[in-house]
Amino acid sequence: MSARDTPEAAAIRHNLAAVQARIAAAGARAGRAAADIRLLPVTKTVSPARIRLAHAAGCRMFGENKVQEARSKAEALSDLAVRWSVIGHLQTNKAKYVARFASEFQALDSLKLAEALERRLQIEGRGLDVLVQVNTSGEESKYGLPPQEVRGFLKHLPCFSALRVRGLMTLAVLSADHARVRTCFRRLRELRDALRQDAPAGVSLAELSMGMSGDFECAIEEGATVVRIGQAIFGPRPLPDSHYWPV
Repeated sequence: MSARDTPEAAAIRHNLAAVQARIAAAGARAGRAAADIRLLPVTKTVSPARIRLAHAAGCRMFGENKVQEARSKAEALSDLAVRWSVIGHLQTNKAKYVARFASEFQALDSLKLAEALERRLQIEGRGLDVLVQVNTSGEESKYGLPPQEVRGFLKHLPCFSALRVRGLMTLAVLSADHARVRTCFRRLRELRDALRQDAPAGVSLAELSMGMSGDFECAIEEGATVVRIGQAIFGPRPLPDSHYWPV
């Protein structure tokens, strides 16, 4: 039996199809085409072997929260035609790693980090798609710029020629109250719409990355163009004391 014919491979294919169907249904409710919504499979704690199964099922871009994990997996899967999106908070001293292998970075939230990425990208001779992270929930535990600071931040970004600004990203409040979750997504869309009126030249705000396994349908209804899905594709993550990369 080949790896593609195993129960695990079948489960990933089934889960992907189910998520894609839910994306299409949520898009239809909002009068949007499924083709306009990008599914970004998030491979946090997922082993390279299982990522290969997702690649065989048609996935060509993966998201990782931690740059060290993304870097390790990029090396392990260097024989595959895949692209990597780093979606978690990044310390400036690790900007060099993102500059070497990532195609996208979704958590830009400071000029200091923009400067570090620009410097390393210039050395590598590469460009990078970036999204500005916005803290729409107001929680101190979350990274991202306060909404009222985003306009001023964007005005500085054209100075960084290696950074291609594509849009905004947010993490909604973790709550069973769907109204509170939806408010975070709506806040990002309304902010983007307002910022578009006088966005600096070269700054695109086409992308809204918002929504994960537990709330992506709500995010799509509020305008998400990118949804970051991990557990709905790969299953529950292992407990903290279990093996880091489940087989």
